[in-house]
Amino acid sequence: MTDDSRPDPEAFLPEANAEDAAGASKRGRLKIFLGASPGVGKTYAMLEEAAARRRDGTDVVAALVETHGRAETARLLARIDQIPRREISYRDRRLTEMDLDALLARQPALALIDELAHTNAPGSRHPKRWQDVDEVLAAGIDVYTTLNIQHVESLNDVVARITGVQVHETVPDAVLQMADEIKLIDLPPDDLIARLREGKVYMPAEAGRALANFFSKPNLTALRELSLRTAASRVDADMLALTRGGRPAAQNRLMVCLDDPSSAKGLVRAGRRMTDRARIPWVVAHVLTPAIESRGSAASGAMSDALALAERLGADTRTLRAEGDSPTAFLGAARELNVTRLVLARPARRTGLRAWLARLRPSMTDRLIGMSDTFEVTLLSPPGDRSSPAPGLRLSRRKWPRIALESGLAAAAGTALAWPFWHVLPVASLAVIYLVGVLAVGMRLGALAAVVASVTSFMAYNFFFTQPYYSFAVSAEESVIALLVFTISALFTGTLAGRLKRQVEFMRDAQARTETLYDFARKIASASTTDDVLWAAAAHIARALQGHSLILMPGPDGQLAQVQGFPAIEDALDPISQAAALWAFQRNQPAGRDTDTLPAAEWLFMPLATQGAPMGVIGLRFTDPARRMDPETRRLLTAVEDQVAVAVERIKIESDLERARLNSETEKLRAALLNSVSHDLRTPLVTVIGALSAVEDGTLPPDQNRQLTAQALAEARRLDRFIGNLLSMTRLGHGAMVPRVRAVDLRELITTAQNDLSRVLDGFEVQVRIAPTTPPLLVDPLLIGQAIANLLENASKYAPDHSPIIIDATPLDGAVAVTVRDHGPGIAPDERTRIFDLFHRAVQGDGQPAGTGLGLAIVKGMVEAHGGSVSAIDPPQGCGAAIRMILPAAPPPADLKE
Repeated sequence: MTDDSRPDPEAFLPEANAEDAAGASKRGRLKIFLGASPGVGKTYAMLEEAAARRRDGTDVVAALVETHGRAETARLLARIDQIPRREISYRDRRLTEMDLDALLARQPALALIDELAHTNAPGSRHPKRWQDVDEVLAAGIDVYTTLNIQHVESLNDVVARITGVQVHETVPDAVLQMADEIKLIDLPPDDLIARLREGKVYMPAEAGRALANFFSKPNLTALRELSLRTAASRVDADMLALTRGGRPAAQNRLMVCLDDPSSAKGLVRAGRRMTDRARIPWVVAHVLTPAIESRGSAASGAMSDALALAERLGADTRTLRAEGDSPTAFLGAARELNVTRLVLARPARRTGLRAWLARLRPSMTDRLIGMSDTFEVTLLSPPGDRSSPAPGLRLSRRKWPRIALESGLAAAAGTALAWPFWHVLPVASLAVIYLVGVLAVGMRLGALAAVVASVTSFMAYNFFFTQPYYSFAVSAEESVIALLVFTISALFTGTLAGRLKRQVEFMRDAQARTETLYDFARKIASASTTDDVLWAAAAHIARALQGHSLILMPGPDGQLAQVQGFPAIEDALDPISQAAALWAFQRNQPAGRDTDTLPAAEWLFMPLATQGAPMGVIGLRFTDPARRMDPETRRLLTAVEDQVAVAVERIKIESDLERARLNSETEKLRAALLNSVSHDLRTPLVTVIGALSAVEDGTLPPDQNRQLTAQALAEARRLDRFIGNLLSMTRLGHGAMVPRVRAVDLRELITTAQNDLSRVLDGFEVQVRIAPTTPPLLVDPLLIGQAIANLLENASKYAPDHSPIIIDATPLDGAVAVTVRDHGPGIAPDERTRIFDLFHRAVQGDGQPAGTGLGLAIVKGMVEAHGGSVSAIDPPQGCGAAIRMILPAAPPPADLKE
């Protein structure tokens, strides 16, 4: 197979994804009946095909079908089951809409939903009917719907030029792309006009007005051509998908460069049409500079609307930031994204002074064309949006009085400062004083204010300090030169000051955003609890986006409840906001303000989720009610949401790992305890039972009976010590062991331990070496006596028979060091700290000497309960193991008496 005929592997991805999705939840199929205008028979054709499906056994339901008073359409509709419409009260009017919840509960195989571009009544779940259709499709229900060509979003401005009517109800082109089938309902213009005159489309009174305006033959012909081209484009796309012929086109990419808010939407629609024909991906970019930010909220809102439109039409939107050079930013992004074609708005024609100024300062489009040698550039003249302000220096009327006042004050102050020196200094030197005022005004109010200040200062300078004095006339040549130099310097200085002010503000805002992001990343990285992460997220969102934020998570009852808010928000959400939060949590989709679901809510909610199910929602409400959610802000909020979800997931994983570690340690302890119970505790019991059983028979001589009884008694005492160790360890673990200290002689404790272990120590030579100056111990005799007994028993397990076991005692400063040494194999250096761990001895296996592994752990607990310490030390030459206890010493008798 040659490279040209080889299928594109990426072309199989949609099919593979569809097969994977089919296993989880099958999405319904969408069929659109497309027409050039109302009255061509779209609804009738949809009902005819639905009736045929119904006769074949398909469960068909008419969710919403408009008959517009046409009898033949009503007869077809009467044969199909219908879902009652839902009534909505709006401004003292009763409106009816499709009952979306009833349709989802009914779950038919096929739903008929007329007029895809319809705008729902306020208070509905979705503002547009095509969004209702998308939810129905997601529920696995097939949908038949109707659409007129003038409602396609990318053709909106084209239809407006053809018919002179601006259509406000539009459907994104992506809806047509996701349709499984588009059926063109075509009717020649003459036939449609005949139907209109017969009253089959509108009532006779309305038909006359329609024929004179929208339904003229040229308009219908042009609309018919658009519908035919749209259908043909869909056929071409299907053919490319079948033949895999669209692979080379994927190497191209188109970028629409937005600079003028008044033409941004038209440029986006034109770019969509170009990419639809070329079948290539596209990007819509906008450069944000200090000068653009100074245009005001109206211009920024118009540009945000254009970027939102681009996202609805399927573009990848980018908001670039630059200090002032927009063409460089556009070209840098184009090279980074491997863009091959640029779409620009043609500069408006200028005449007179504007044309002369345009030569001095070329437009962004002219500069971009001059710099883009490696790109294919397309210039378009999209229709302007009258609601959007034109670019340039625009100030609100409220700022003009301030500009005039400060410009006048700057000129007056310059005159007052220059007046004492006008007889001393040259006239040209006095201009510097005025330049300082122009510079101050420019730094405070911007470039346009600096221009006004320069004109005001020029007039004051000319009036007071050039001949003839107190006149705006100029007579001397040197005065003309001085005025010219002043004018150029003032304009240059003022404009530069204004630009510098905007750049400083731009850099300050960028630095603030960077510092906020850094602080947020540092906080969530160091957070150890989920509450810390959520609080940092709420504070960062509120500060970075200048609004109020809250985080909702499900409680024990499954209901969403506020867990964090910034500033602290305790008021209950309104019902619409609560519904939006629940929708975002359940559907894992944004909901609320500036979204397609419940846009009437005051809050915007984003799901807080990772790869698993959503764990909560993040809510945002801007401080300025007029502010809208632009694509850049949405991306920032999404990025923060992703970081928060990852941080919460990280803490959850760490908690799960810690829990797993504790469970593992618990299992180890449980296994060690079972090993001790099954071996070390059962062995003495077996010995006791065997000895007593032999004695009970009465067939043994008295001497053997006495030996067996003594053996049984020794093993019972051994068992009692094991059980005592277990009980002592339990008391230590629960903190219930409180020493009852008193002055005790160490030799007395050692003697008691020897007597208790007389049978265990039989065959060993216990050597006690207590220094003469050793003071009594201030300990609980029962606890420390058991500790000494445990050390002696431990030594007897490992020391060879008939070897000495040595007990040393030496005084220290306020304490006594008691060391037990044996001549056994000793303790490895890396094991000297682990031997005091719980069950450390027991987990080594049954081949070692008997023991529960509790003896040394109990010694450590009892000694530390007295404020002492125990450790395995380096033994002297010739010894095996040496364990030292540091115990508190009793004060002298005189101190005790006091």
